Amino acid sequence: MHDIRWIRENPDDFDKALAKRGSSAISAEIIAKDADRRSLQTELQEIQTRRNEASKQIGIAKSKGEGADSLINEVSELKDRMQTLEEREKTVSADLNDLLTGLPNIPADDTPQGESEEDNVEIRKVGQPPSFSFEPKDHVELGENLSGMSFERAGKLSGARFVVLSGALARLERSLAAFMLDVQTREHGYTEVAPPVLVKDDALFGTGQLPKFSEDLFKTTDDLWLIPTAEVPLTNLVADEILSEADLPVRVTALTPCFRSEAGAAGKDTRGMLRQHQFNKVELVSICHPENSVDEHERMTGAAEEILKRLGLAYRVVVLCTGDIGFSARKTYDLEVWLPGQNTYREISSCSNCGAFQARRMKARFRPEGEKGTQFVHTLNGSGLAVGRCLIAVIENYQNEDGSITVPEVLRPYMDGLERISAE
Repeated sequence: MHDIRWIRENPDDFDKALAKRGSSAISAEIIAKDADRRSLQTELQEIQTRRNEASKQIGIAKSKGEGADSLINEVSELKDRMQTLEEREKTVSADLNDLLTGLPNIPADDTPQGESEEDNVEIRKVGQPPSFSFEPKDHVELGENLSGMSFERAGKLSGARFVVLSGALARLERSLAAFMLDVQTREHGYTEVAPPVLVKDDALFGTGQLPKFSEDLFKTTDDLWLIPTAEVPLTNLVADEILSEADLPVRVTALTPCFRSEAGAAGKDTRGMLRQHQFNKVELVSICHPENSVDEHERMTGAAEEILKRLGLAYRVVVLCTGDIGFSARKTYDLEVWLPGQNTYREISSCSNCGAFQARRMKARFRPEGEKGTQFVHTLNGSGLAVGRCLIAVIENYQNEDGSITVPEVLRPYMDGLERISAE
């Protein structure tokens, strides 16, 4: 959500910023609707003031035994006029709100301009992709040969884009999630939360998924939505609240299943676990002071990177261009892990700074110390990491020629010391 006052004062800057995201100039329309709304509100206030005055005059006239027919008629006319204006103001306000809520966030000044993922900019590479003395297999062939990954059984249960994990591979996924949570809570200061995975419309509106991206979500018959990411409940923990400055930053994390219809990705990544309707993810969310969100963004990205470093997985960091960042984001770093089965880097985490965009939608504020007024907080979110994709990376990078999987050392305590997963 955008600051209407800032748009009025900086219309050209607003249009230029949105143009970087491919949007046409719209400030003039916004300002015109806002002027109409404010004019109606002013007239309503003036009429209400006059109506109150006339009502008092009626009382005075009656107390003196004087006639008040003209005043009574005036009050009746004012009432009718107010009703008409209120309907108009309600319509204009709804139109303005629909216009503003459909616009994406303004990109940060250092977000590179571009049209698609082809224009994203690589920041750094960390680690070396493994070299094999044999032709590496992808996770599908490896998992099925280990009898621990079945897309056929999942298809019988739920259809396409689902998987059934079993045995050591199911435990490996659980171990990855536990490892991620332990690192983020014990070392990076995130508080673990177990949130609902069903949420109301307001929660999805607050983080920007609604109303524009409803087709990407699953909805229940009683009007609740399955979360596409724990970003939604975690960020909305502070919705409609006024925090004290001393409360900031709030850093929370959660392991949840995530549900996505993948309506916009039909036919893409149909093989294996890369793009599923249901998957597990450890999410990181920070609520912070506006002055600290840039540093918090770097901190969060580093926390996500640490998981990949300790697992010994090669990855790269890219900053997304204006044509590829999410609706609510000002700036986004993607972490892309090396997958030998595809011979390329694939996204495993996105860490985004949303500025005050989500906070305005959620009405999430804080009161600076010693001040009466409030300010909107800044919100950030990132994957720390997508557990299923991390499982893919471990399986493919730690594969052996006989099809077995070496368990990374940091995960062995979670696997009762198991060093290798082999076909039974």
